[in-house]
Amino acid sequence: MIGIFDSGVGGLTVVKEIFKYLIGPGGTPQIIYFGDTARLPYGTKGANFVKKYSKKITEWLLKKGCKIIVIACNTSSAWASDYLKKEFPKIPIFEMITPAVEEVSKLHAQKIGIIGTPGTIKSRAYDKKLKNSSYKLKIYSQACPLFVPLIEEGMIDGKITEAIISKYLDPLREKKIEALVLACTHYPLLKREIEKIIDSGIKVINPAEALAKEVCTYIDNNRIKLKTGKSEFYFSDTPYNLTKISQLCFSKKIIPIVKDPFDV
Repeated sequence: MIGIFDSGVGGLTVVKEIFKYLIGPGGTPQIIYFGDTARLPYGTKGANFVKKYSKKITEWLLKKGCKIIVIACNTSSAWASDYLKKEFPKIPIFEMITPAVEEVSKLHAQKIGIIGTPGTIKSRAYDKKLKNSSYKLKIYSQACPLFVPLIEEGMIDGKITEAIISKYLDPLREKKIEALVLACTHYPLLKREIEKIIDSGIKVINPAEALAKEVCTYIDNNRIKLKTGKSEFYFSDTPYNLTKISQLCFSKKIIPIVKDPFDV
């Protein structure tokens, strides 16, 4: 089984992409998803907090029988991925940032925009990995804290949403960026509106899609046979507007299992 975790519901966009790439003759791979809704948002928390709960969640997913761990959270990817790989050296652990950086590298672009939560932007994790891939890159980052509340209210289009997107993206457009990385798992749900507002020549990169491709390649290369069946979606507290998000991701309602294994 594949274990996927996020601080909330945004990681469902990663589940959506993994389903798209891994569904086969045997059916849909079984996934156990954990959204830490009792402690969200991770985007405003410090590194030690994120590492602590990322480790707790990983341990819990492993106890549930997961053999592959996917960090479907940009903040956890930024603060905790290296830490988790050291703590669990025998477990394949995938994060959001590396696959997205590899997609950017393929473009040979020189000016890159990054939008994400305040925590992800503050970590500069994307900036650092992008700089390692090419010293010539110019990187412009922008925190967009209002995007997540908009999405969780189901406001993925309309005049208000367009105005907020424009407000955040205008400074990046002025820098004449050539590519834009959606460094938050919620943001792909705004991708269509972002592409309408931003200049047509700018490539918009969805790290969830890049991550799903990487997971799929690993499974194929290692000839891993995935268990198929009904996936389970756990949340540490009742998720806000899950129906809207699940409809946007899967065109159907998912049934949450509300359980906080760390409430001690």
